[in-house]
Amino acid sequence: MVQMMRIPVSSLFWQSALKPYPLFCYNSRFCKTLTTTTTMKTLDESDVGILCFISNLPGFRGILKQRYCDFIVNEVDTDRKVVHLTSLDVPPEEAAVEHNETKASDQLNRSYASEIESFRSLAGDSDAQCLETLINQVTSGKNEDSIPPIVLSANSDKSHRTAIHNFFKDNFKFLVTDTVDGPDASSKCIRVRLNSGGNNNSMGRNSKKRKERGDNPFDSRGSENWPEQLGKFLRFHLYKENKDTQEALGLISKMLGILPRSFGFAGTKDKRSVSTQRFCWLQVTVFKQRASKLAALNKRLIGIRLGDFCYVKEGLLLGQLLGNRFTITLRGVVVDSEDVIKASANSLGRNGFINYFGLQRFGSGSVPTHLVGATLLRGEWKSAVKMILDPREGERNEISKAREYYKETDDIDGTLRKLPRHLVAERAILQCLKKCPGNYLQALKAIPRTLRMMYVHSYQSFLWNHAASARVQKHGTEHVVVGDLVFCKGDDTEKELGCVNPEFEYESSNDADDSSHLDEVPETDHPDGRHNLVKTVTAADINSGKYTIDDVVLPLPGSRVIYPMNDVAEVYHHLAEKDGINLTESLHNVKEFSITSMTGNYRRVFQKPMDFEWELLTYIDGNKPLAETDLDKIAKAKLVNIVKEEEAVCGNKEKDPSDCMKQSESLSKDIKLSTENNEAACAKEVKQPHVESVCGADSQGKQMALKLGLTLPSSCYATMAIRELLKTSTSVAFHKTLN
Repeated sequence: MVQMMRIPVSSLFWQSALKPYPLFCYNSRFCKTLTTTTTMKTLDESDVGILCFISNLPGFRGILKQRYCDFIVNEVDTDRKVVHLTSLDVPPEEAAVEHNETKASDQLNRSYASEIESFRSLAGDSDAQCLETLINQVTSGKNEDSIPPIVLSANSDKSHRTAIHNFFKDNFKFLVTDTVDGPDASSKCIRVRLNSGGNNNSMGRNSKKRKERGDNPFDSRGSENWPEQLGKFLRFHLYKENKDTQEALGLISKMLGILPRSFGFAGTKDKRSVSTQRFCWLQVTVFKQRASKLAALNKRLIGIRLGDFCYVKEGLLLGQLLGNRFTITLRGVVVDSEDVIKASANSLGRNGFINYFGLQRFGSGSVPTHLVGATLLRGEWKSAVKMILDPREGERNEISKAREYYKETDDIDGTLRKLPRHLVAERAILQCLKKCPGNYLQALKAIPRTLRMMYVHSYQSFLWNHAASARVQKHGTEHVVVGDLVFCKGDDTEKELGCVNPEFEYESSNDADDSSHLDEVPETDHPDGRHNLVKTVTAADINSGKYTIDDVVLPLPGSRVIYPMNDVAEVYHHLAEKDGINLTESLHNVKEFSITSMTGNYRRVFQKPMDFEWELLTYIDGNKPLAETDLDKIAKAKLVNIVKEEEAVCGNKEKDPSDCMKQSESLSKDIKLSTENNEAACAKEVKQPHVESVCGADSQGKQMALKLGLTLPSSCYATMAIRELLKTSTSVAFHKTLN
């Protein structure tokens, strides 16, 4: 008897990776046929439903991200301003803060003998002696980090403890007190420490002042000396090169000795890029954060710069942005005629591109995140854990060895010692399995929520991409058809942002080599009736001409979305059914891994770039940057100022002009070092052969590059716009073959 085994459609990826496969669509006008051969299990666009193009224009050859400085990203804030790094200096208002603190600290430069004697009568000799020792340490100029707190004698009299607290508040502004548990259940102790604000854990969980905060998520302690006109949040711009946002955040937090959650930001940025975004340091008055403290890190940070500091009255939350401004350089362009580039660029600006979720959404490893998501939605906990932990191709040697070691030995402690710390999901699973052997569901829940939800959201994106391709295949890209879903007219916000409450693009720690996850807002529950923002197109709507192709949206599956009333809806259910998933009924009772417990979203099918511009460049040196970064502009401005200052100084007849020239050259050299070091690092990352023969270089070695500038809403992938131009895959593996 022949047994038939169901193979989930998403798992067909494993088969297609072993042989040549076509990327095809059924409508030849809108879709291209490409043939790719791969020898290892790498993810390609066809595996995740990225199949079609808007135009039928020919493509051309161009290398995407040959150098990370060929991909520049600048955040666009909610006021439509493009975020740039323009200054590394501290703000002038910092002087006002320091002045107030100087007055408060003047009390350190005097004797406290009378206050100590008063305290002796209140608390006794032993506690007075401890206090005197503490004050002597403080006034001696000892490093405040090395001054330990003191704990006064146990005291069960609450009114007496209150009197002691008030005594310190009235007499020792540079000290703070709190209450901690005493030696027995009926007593408490008062702890006294230097008011440095450096330890957020110093206040007990049930302290009175913590309760007094009410619904305010931010602590306001320590703000007595803070100028009223200044905001209590320190906002700054973070510039980074070839680092993902979480990596940069981790480095800064470690240097400051605080937790990463002390910072707020609007969204994550592509790793393999040069990007600038806003950050906000929360609870400024608690920790006495100063811009000078952050600015001092610039001397120690590599590939990261902090600047444009200002104090603001509100923090920064995920999703508080309009989008991103991209400056992208495609190198090694080969094309039959420049007219082809002109036609393709004009088409992109006029018609846009299909708003697919890019390959970054599905991870860069050999185990795509949507496959893990499908396994979770089926409730196969052990299989999901196995997929996350098992060895996979294409990883660094140390990671591969750690995975192999665990598979062969089941030694959790030994594996944790070998496993790099950036593999957050794997480490969380193993640590949980150590405590709860065999409890695979609990192990999955141990993964940080934003990371574990990435898997199921990735499967939603997998279905959406296939549905978008089906919409183009069946109905083209020019007209709205009956049954389409469209944004209701009159909602300018949705028109502007491009989707209803777009999902957050989670940054997978598993894919540190290519974590290109761009700014999307976390999926949250929609208010009742939220899906009323969309409607189903009728024949009357088409006759009225009220809606255009730009209004068409498709849902990300969930309990509060509606599906198109045409044949495109079948794609969702057909693919999910083949993967053993029901979009209307849950297969288990674990809500966070159930698609029926997710609200769902809507996303535009077609997206046009804003403020689109392009130019053709020629170059000879493949290591020379073709676009200026924010740091380059700062260095240039400094150099200009130095030259002006030197010209003014050298106008003095008493000074030798040759000395002026030497000093100017020396200063110029110092300024250039930063950009030259960046260029060297940027060039070093891709060891490329001489490319004249493959890049269409002329007899003088000149090569062609296409430089693009475009703005996209958050949640849109610039790589999908590039794909529409080139008509080639945007996978990292493919573009590496072009180097």
